[in-house]
Amino acid sequence: MGTHAGGREPGLTIETERLWLRPMCGDDLDALLRIFTDGRVMAAFASEPFNRAQMQGWLDRNLQHQEQYGFGLFAVIDKVDGALIGDCGLEIMEVEGDQEAELGYDFLSTHWDRGLATEAATAVRDHAFGVLGLTRLISLIRQGNDASRRVAEKVGMQHERDIARGYVRYWLYSMATPVE
Repeated sequence: MGTHAGGREPGLTIETERLWLRPMCGDDLDALLRIFTDGRVMAAFASEPFNRAQMQGWLDRNLQHQEQYGFGLFAVIDKVDGALIGDCGLEIMEVEGDQEAELGYDFLSTHWDRGLATEAATAVRDHAFGVLGLTRLISLIRQGNDASRRVAEKVGMQHERDIARGYVRYWLYSMATPVE
């Protein structure tokens, strides 16, 4: 762990074998837009690709979350070429009346099936429990998204229950203690 400079706000950077995870910044808009206009990624959301205004709104909400809570989604950088290939991190959200810390992840489909989401999510899980002192994490996974379900299971989460948010059905995965 260290700091990331390079013209961006300094902040915590988490390093894994193949990735750097650093706090998102406003300059990440175009790289994030590539992810959220990827048809395979958006199929997992059952959503149309984002336009630039929607992406800006999403990024602004995440930057506000970082400011409010001191953590949020990290930009995931591939060490090989320095490209932003995904996001992975934590978001505080209300789920059925409770405030929960959700571990979420989105990656360009060209980087799927290589274990990168699991690598990033494991690092964020360890950061959440070991550095931030959180005692519980959840992941909300749209029912039918088996790839995201497998990532949650690989980081030690278990299916807790099924929930609905609006008209969307989710599997709620959770863990209360770090995996040793």
